[in-house]
Amino acid sequence: MSTTPEHDKRMAELTFASVYPHYVTKAEKKGRTIEELHEVIHWLTGFDEGQIQKYIDTKATFETFFAEAKIHPNAELIKGMICGYRIEEIVTPLTKQVRYLDKLVDELARGRKMEKILRSN
Repeated sequence: MSTTPEHDKRMAELTFASVYPHYVTKAEKKGRTIEELHEVIHWLTGFDEGQIQKYIDTKATFETFFAEAKIHPNAELIKGMICGYRIEEIVTPLTKQVRYLDKLVDELARGRKMEKILRSN
């Protein structure tokens, strides 16, 4: 299923600050820590805890968040379904990056081992 221009626009305008608490809740509800969540975000984007907090405090949009990120070269190994979309079929780079993050948080919450989440091998 391909994304629509409206969906892509919504992803771009969504703020990281509005989604971050949901990531935290999802991870903690399944016994994972904020530190593990930040490790996942750092792996995908290169952002440290201070930078993550900056994007929360400034209410940065995902467009800004990912424009300033250094996406991990192994991010393309993130595949599968998330929110009704097959990640590898998403053509809009920003929407794909948002869904990468969603998928990593989902894997974290499902108890997947960190080495697997971070695509170490």
